[in-house]
Amino acid sequence: MTPYMKNSISTPDSDTLPSRHTWRPLRLFNLYRCVIAGLFFGIAFFDIKLDPVGSAQPLLFKATTSLYLLATIINSFTIQRRKPDFSFQAYLQALIDLTAITLIMHASGGIRSGIGMLMIVAVAGNSLLHGGRTALQFAAIATLLMLSEHTYFQLNNAIGTAAYTQAGLLGASFFTVALLAHALARRIKESEKLAAQRGIDLGNMELLTQYIIQQMQTGVAVIDQDAKIWQINESARQALDPPESSKRLPLSQVSESLTEQYQRWLADPNYQPGQFSSPSSGADYQPRFAKLSEAGATLIFLSDTSELTHQAQQLKLASLGRLSGSIAHEIRNPLGAISHAGQLLAESPNLDKHDLRLTEIIKTNTNRMNQIIENVLQLGRRDRAIPEDIQLQDWLVGFIEEFCRSNNVSADQVRFSHPGEPINTEFDATQLHQVLWNLCQNGMRYSLQHSQKPNIQIALHADTPTPHLDVIDYGPGVEQDCIEHLFEPFFTTETKGSGLGLYIANELCENNHAHLSYHRADTGGSCFRLSFADPRRRRTSS
Repeated sequence: MTPYMKNSISTPDSDTLPSRHTWRPLRLFNLYRCVIAGLFFGIAFFDIKLDPVGSAQPLLFKATTSLYLLATIINSFTIQRRKPDFSFQAYLQALIDLTAITLIMHASGGIRSGIGMLMIVAVAGNSLLHGGRTALQFAAIATLLMLSEHTYFQLNNAIGTAAYTQAGLLGASFFTVALLAHALARRIKESEKLAAQRGIDLGNMELLTQYIIQQMQTGVAVIDQDAKIWQINESARQALDPPESSKRLPLSQVSESLTEQYQRWLADPNYQPGQFSSPSSGADYQPRFAKLSEAGATLIFLSDTSELTHQAQQLKLASLGRLSGSIAHEIRNPLGAISHAGQLLAESPNLDKHDLRLTEIIKTNTNRMNQIIENVLQLGRRDRAIPEDIQLQDWLVGFIEEFCRSNNVSADQVRFSHPGEPINTEFDATQLHQVLWNLCQNGMRYSLQHSQKPNIQIALHADTPTPHLDVIDYGPGVEQDCIEHLFEPFFTTETKGSGLGLYIANELCENNHAHLSYHRADTGGSCFRLSFADPRRRRTSS
């Protein structure tokens, strides 16, 4: 189970259902018994005249009601502590009920007092609590107690036999009520079990829904009618980078661009929102809005366009590969002939120095054209990325050592900073090496031109949902009107460059679900930020 599943999915346990569902009815039924016992106790000890209640044998009535009330009070504490177990307590209370009511009925003049009707409630209540054959046992016990009391009362008071008919009808009522209560108890237990199953199913469905929403690569956020954030998932947090306590936070404090598009969508439901960049990673997201209710709640979907960009890139590279093959066939052969002719011409002894200069120009420009063709062919031949798990701190230490050794610079000219905890990502190691090598060489070159020192900084950060790597130089920076064209092919600010270095680096990053962006550095120079792929891509695909 992943960390996002805060509660495990469970299934109903039939053995645990009685302990959850029957203690509360037992407590409520004991409350009823306390009320009945209290009423009889009050009649007995406060001289309340309510004939024939307690009139036949007042002493027996007082003793029985006192013990009955005391038993119900003690039962309140045993139920609260759930000791002894449920079955024992319920059975004992049923016997106390039937015995106490029988004695109260005897002290009130026997079956003719009408108190025997309370035994119907006792039989019904205890039958509901127990169910099964126990319900019939209670009916039989109640009938025997009533007939025994009536026989004893008749022998001592010479009452006519007509009361046996009433006793028989009352006994039949006990069995009827017991059977109905048994059927009702069975239906109640089935309903409780079904309700418990439905509750667990709903709970599991809620957990599954939360897990799916949190794992979605599409950002999901819900805002109310006042444009305040109500709910937000992890992907939306990554896109918007809100504060930790983002609930009830106005959307305008999280993203002004998204708020503006939301307001325009409210004014015109046919409005098609445009992409906006994440403030943390620089990745582009496509928003979509949908009404949740008439109250004004709105559902916002934020789709990361990097996957679509990656797929389009693969199609573009396939087309470029076919095009580059044609270019190589159509251009390289005549270009080679021009270069070879220029070399032969330069070896001629009859040329003066002005003509030799022209042959040098031919050689320089044919070499430059050949390099451009090689770069284009490299794009077409680029292998598919083979991501591997990279521990960035260790990998970067080895890269910096190799870079300093190859470029003959001292280790203190490439400063490296990183957080203490290890950071892992998935990236094709060869392509990551190519990207960083290009960025570091550019940074060294521009720093040397501007400050006469080839210094760069490599900073690894983990303070955002996705780790990112900054390559910072001490050069003059990029002009504002050139920033949007930095990653376009063949765009360069130098006369000798081909304009494909940053383009290839950006394509390699997109090939690994990463993102390369430009920021102005505090040093006054350039900061190229490599934002690695969302780590949840690896978790959900595993």
